[in-house]
Formats: sequence, C-alpha cells, structure tokens
Amino acid sequence: MQLVINTFGSSLRKEGETFLVQAGERKFQVSAHKVESILLTTGAHLSTDALQLANQHNIDVVFLDKFGDPYARVWQSKMGSTAAIRRRQLEIAETDEGLTIVREWTLKKLRNQLDFLDQLSRRRPEKEDVFTSPVATLVNCLARITELSGTIDERRSTLMGLEGTGGRAYFGCLSDLMPQEFHFEGRSRQPAKDEFNAMLNYAYGVLYSQVERACIIAGLDPFVGFLHTDNYNKKSLVFDMIEPFRILADRCVVLLFTGRKVRKEYFDDLPGGGMTLNQDGKAFLITDLNERLDQSVRYPVRGDSKKTRNIKQRHLLQYEAHALANRLLGHDKDMPRIVETEVEWAEDGTGEEAKG
Repeated sequence: MQLVINTFGSSLRKEGETFLVQAGERKFQVSAHKVESILLTTGAHLSTDALQLANQHNIDVVFLDKFGDPYARVWQSKMGSTAAIRRRQLEIAETDEGLTIVREWTLKKLRNQLDFLDQLSRRRPEKEDVFTSPVATLVNCLARITELSGTIDERRSTLMGLEGTGGRAYFGCLSDLMPQEFHFEGRSRQPAKDEFNAMLNYAYGVLYSQVERACIIAGLDPFVGFLHTDNYNKKSLVFDMIEPFRILADRCVVLLFTGRKVRKEYFDDLPGGGMTLNQDGKAFLITDLNERLDQSVRYPVRGDSKKTRNIKQRHLLQYEAHALANRLLGHDKDMPRIVETEVEWAEDGTGEEAKG
C-alpha cells in the first residue's frame, strides 16, 4: 500500500514495527510490512526513527510540493544499480535500438489514448462527431511513428512533434466531454489554468514518483534518458518511461469529472493566476487513484510470453523497469513488453459515470 500524509500539521513516527500517523486528534498505526511507499505533502512532520524503519523495509519516502510533484526523496544507502546498466543507458541512445524502445513507449501511449476514446465513444453514440477528427489524427500519428527508423537524435523532433499532435487531439476531445463548468483549453502545467489540469497534474506527479522509484530499484539511472534530453537535474528517463502509463492517471481523472464527482471546492486559485488542488481535493483524488492502481491486470511471465499472471497496476511500473534493465544487459530481448493496462473501468456498471 501507499501511505499518504497530506494533512497540514500531521506527523509520522515509529512505534515498534509500525508507523504511527497522527493528524489532529486522529491516530492510527500501519504495519511497515504493508507499506510500499510513503508520500508526504507540505506541512507534515517526520521522525528519524520512522525514516530508519522505512529504510529497513526498503520503503521509499517521497516529498511532494503543492502541485503533487516530487521534489525530494529518501532512499536506503545500498542501491541495487550497476555500472553496466548505466553504461548501456548511455550507449543505447546512440543506436537504432534506442529509437526502437522509445518508439514502442510512444506508440503504446497513443494506442492507450485511442483505446480510451473508443471506450468513451461507445458510451456516447449521440456524440460520434466529437470523436471522428481526434481519432483520425491519432491513427495518422500512430502510422507515421511506426515507420520511423534511425537513431533518436535523427528522429527526436519528428517523434515529439507527432506525439504532441496526437496529444492535442486527444485532450481536445476530452475537453468536449467534460461537464460544462469544467471545459478546458488544452494542457496546462505549472500552474494549471483550470480544474481538470490541476487534478491531472497532481495524478501525474504521483506516477512520476513511482516511475522514479521503479527505475532506481531496477538499477536504472533516472537522469539518463533516451528521448528527453539530459539537461542538468532533469530526470529524463522518468519522463520517457511514464508515457505509456499516463493512461492510468487519465482514466482516473477523466472519469471522476464525467462521473460528476468533482466539486469546485476541491480547488484553490493561486495569487499570480492559475489553479491548484487543495487538501480536500488531493485526498479525494488519491483515494480513487489508489483504488485503481490496486486493480489487477495480466502480465507476461518472463521467459514464456504465452503465460501471464495477475499483478496490480501499480506494479506494472516496477516490472517494466526491471524488463528494461534486463534488455540493456542483453538478458531480455522481448522488452518493451508493456501489456494492456485496461481493467474493468469506470463505465462497467459501477455507476461511476453519469450520462449527459
């Protein structure tokens, strides 16, 4: 489980082999054996004993800013990474194999977007015209990306341009599906210009944290990416690897809005302009996102592509990071092997989405 401490003035300390959380008058304990990661937002207190307990159980502690982006984290002192993996990260970016990996991540991202629009359209036959152009754009981008060859340096601008074109079409379509009071004009980041982007940015922030953790545990250097350039202090590989998993946040946020569960009271205006998710909004989002990440999907068994097993969606990130590390070392030629992340989602009869 993921332990989220997001109440201002709350505290986390150790009591035996458990974490003791206190928020105002409320106290509760969580066994360290059940915790995979701890997320703390601004205004929370953490004891060194709690940090030591997290270290002993290989639990990473992540600090999030008010936008939900990780700005610091505490890792155990013994990392499992190897120099060989990092050297291969640098080498592969200069070869056609590097483009192959990045192309597959990007194709999977766009296919996820296309599949999601298809699922949404089947629930809205009366809005067929809303989906026609965005779907056609995504299909065209997929076809053109599939044909790309060469090295990343040779195809970077083309690949990122096609990805951006598909993304604009995708989010433009999603905006048309929002309740009237929550329509938005494309993606906006820091700060978000509207409620949808404020919530989506926070959800992405949670995923960024988990991708970074997966990279480090697998021995990958999160600062050595392929598609995204290696600028100072930029976690380029995290930006690369998150792409096919953004759909996990997309589904969560979109269906909360179309399900008419989101309230204006979940957001605060920023003094200089823009909007942010407040404490109530973060708690609301995290609850739903965690429930989705705990749902199971089928994942290929290493060494036998015909066999699959059930794993939680949140563990897809770790499995893919290990698959990439093995690919870099020459142990696993089937990577990327990202499978469908779709489970029985919001419109499966649970009443999550309201029509209209």
